[in-house]
Amino acid sequence: MKAGENRELGDALGGRGVPEAEWACKTSIGRPVAEPPDGVRNPFQRDRDRIIHAKAFRRLMHKTQVFISPDDDHFRTRLTHTLEMMQISRTIARSLDLNEDLAEAIALGHDLGHTPFGHTGEEALSRVLASHARGFRHNEHSLRVVDVLEKGGKGLNLTHEVRDGILNHTGKGYPSTREGEIVRTADRIAYVNHDVDDALRAGVISWNDLPEGPIAVLGEGMSTRIDTMVRDMIVTSRYRGEIALSERVYDALMELRTWLFKNVYRNPNSRESQRAGNVVAALFSYYLENPGERAKSDPDPVIETIDFVAGMTDRYALAAYKRLFLPRSDVISGGH
Repeated sequence: MKAGENRELGDALGGRGVPEAEWACKTSIGRPVAEPPDGVRNPFQRDRDRIIHAKAFRRLMHKTQVFISPDDDHFRTRLTHTLEMMQISRTIARSLDLNEDLAEAIALGHDLGHTPFGHTGEEALSRVLASHARGFRHNEHSLRVVDVLEKGGKGLNLTHEVRDGILNHTGKGYPSTREGEIVRTADRIAYVNHDVDDALRAGVISWNDLPEGPIAVLGEGMSTRIDTMVRDMIVTSRYRGEIALSERVYDALMELRTWLFKNVYRNPNSRESQRAGNVVAALFSYYLENPGERAKSDPDPVIETIDFVAGMTDRYALAAYKRLFLPRSDVISGGH
C-alpha cells in the first residue's frame, strides 16, 4: 500500500466521511410469524443461533466447495467457506459500525441450499430441470431451506432482514440492508481467494498460470489479497457513503473471479466434475420417478425431488448413486 493510501486509510478509520452508525440496521421489522422478545438475545442473534443449530448447517461440512473427494484434509468445504466469509463480513461490519449480528447471521445462512458437489452440482441440477421448465439457484433454495424445510417443515422463522440477505447474496436481486451488501461482496472476496489457494494445493493450476494484473493489484499471498480488499472496502465505503470497493480493486477481483470460472470451476478437463454432474442428474431422474424413496416436503413432485437431491451431502449422493447404479464400482475416484 502506498503512502497516500495509508493516509487515506488512517483518515477513514479515524472517522472522516459519512457517519457509519446512520447506515446500520438497528433492529428488525419482524418475522413471517411474530414472536415475543427473547429477553437475552436480539433478533439477529436468535437467527444466528437457529442457523447454527439447523441440520442444513451441519451438512455443509460434507459438501464440496470446489474439489470433489479430495485426499488432502485441508481443502475447503462449504462449511469452512461459510466460516471464512462470515469472519470477513463481521470485520467489515464492525469497522463501519454496522450491525455485526445481522451480517453474521446472513453469512452463516447464505449457502444452506447449496447442492452437493459445489458449482458442478448446481449447474447439473439446473440443466436437468430445464426439461421441466425450471431452473435451480442456490440462493433461492437457501431461502426455501430456512423458510420451509428446516424443523420438519416448520422453517426457522428468521427475520425479514436475514431472509433478504440470504436470498440476495448473489444473483440479480440486491440486499435491502448495508449488512447484506457487505455479505454479498465478502462472499466473493472469500471464495475467490481461498479457491485460488485450494487450486494451487490440488495442482490444478500453478502460480505462473495466475493472471498477472489482478495479482499485481491484490497481492501475491492469500492473506495479503484479503487484507487489501477488506481495507479497500472500508475506505471506499466510508468516503462514498455506500458499500463498495474502489474501481481498481473491484476490477481486479472480478478479473480473477472470471479466470477461476474458466480455468477451475468449469474446467472441461475435470473428469471428477463431469462424473459428479452425472451423479446429480441421475439421482434427480431416479428419485423423480420413484416418489416412495424420497423425503416428503412438497405436493409438487419436481420441487420435492429438488429438495431431496439438493439437501444431500457429497458422500450421501455418492453412496446413493453407488447403491442404485454401480454396486461394484467406485463412482468418482478410480471407477468408470
